[in-house]
Amino acid sequence: MPPDPHQVLVFEPARRTPQLPIAFLETVRTYQRADKADATIRAYTSDAVLFDVWCRERGLAGSVPASPEMVAAFLTSEAERGVKASTISRRTAAIRYAHKLAGQPDPTESEHVKSAVRGIRRTIGSAQTRKAPATAEIVGAMLSHCPPGLAGKRDRAILALGFSGAFRRSELAALDVSDLVDDRDGLRVTIRRSKTDQEGRGHEIAIPHGRHLKPVAAVKDWLEAAGITDGALFRPISRSGNVRGDARLTDKSIAELVKRYAARVGLQASDFGAHSLRAGFVTTAADRDVELTRIMDVTRHKDVRTVTGYVRRANLFKGHAGSSFL
Repeated sequence: MPPDPHQVLVFEPARRTPQLPIAFLETVRTYQRADKADATIRAYTSDAVLFDVWCRERGLAGSVPASPEMVAAFLTSEAERGVKASTISRRTAAIRYAHKLAGQPDPTESEHVKSAVRGIRRTIGSAQTRKAPATAEIVGAMLSHCPPGLAGKRDRAILALGFSGAFRRSELAALDVSDLVDDRDGLRVTIRRSKTDQEGRGHEIAIPHGRHLKPVAAVKDWLEAAGITDGALFRPISRSGNVRGDARLTDKSIAELVKRYAARVGLQASDFGAHSLRAGFVTTAADRDVELTRIMDVTRHKDVRTVTGYVRRANLFKGHAGSSFL
C-alpha cells in the first residue's frame, strides 16, 4: 500500500550524511499537518529532501535557511540534468513553502532566483505535455477489447465510468460503493473530495444509462460479478482471477490500465493516461457543440479558461478561416 502522507516519513539520507537534522525533520512533520492535498504533500516532501541532499553533498550545512544563490544553483543543476520546467517550478514552490513553515525568509523571492527560473523556462520551454484525449469513439474501441471474466468487467466499468463522469484518476480510485445511488435515469455519484474540493464538501454528478458506452450497466455488472456490496468500488484482482479483499485499486493502476487499452486498439500507449478519459469527455462534448456550462457541470472545473482550452483544441478546424480557399 502507498505510504500515508500524514505519517512521519523516514528518508534515506545521502551517503555522506549520517542523518537529516532534527530541524529539517520537524519541517517535514509540519508538511504532514499542512492544509495541502496528499499528493502535494508527498511531492513537496520529496522535493525538499532532494534539495537538502543536494546541499549536503556539496558541503553545505543544510537546506533551511538557504541563500538565493544556493536555490538558483540547485534549480539550474536540475535543468541541466533534464528535469522539466513544470517540475522545477514545483521544486521552487516546495523550497518556498519549507522556508515559510520554518519561519525563515523566502529565498525564492529574490530576483537572483526569479531570473534563473525565467531563464530556465525560456531555455527548456514550459509547455506542458498533455495526454491525448480518449474520445467517445476511442473509449468505445477500448471497451470492445475488454476480455471476458472478472478483470474485464472491472476494466470496462473503470473506462466507461471514468469517461462518463470526466473523473480524475484520484477520484475514481477513491470511490466507494456507498457513493453510488440508483436513479431512474442512471446513477448519482458523490465525489467526496477532489483536487478542487480539498475541504471535502462533496459534489454530486449524474451518470446517465447511455446508449453506447452504457456506464451504469458496466458498473452494476462489475459489482454483481465481484460480489462487492460496500467499501472500495474498484479493487485489484489476483492472478488467479479473484478480488483482493478490501484493497483499493490505486490511481497509478488506473493510469496504466488506460495505457494498456490504448495499446490494444493500436494507439501509442505513452500518449495516454488516466487523464485521457477526462480530457476525452470534454473534447467529445465540445466537438458536439455542447454548451460550456453543461460541460463544466460534469467536469467540476472552476476556471472557465481551463475548459475553453479543451474546447478550442476540439474546434481547431471548425470554421477555419482558410477552409473556403485552401
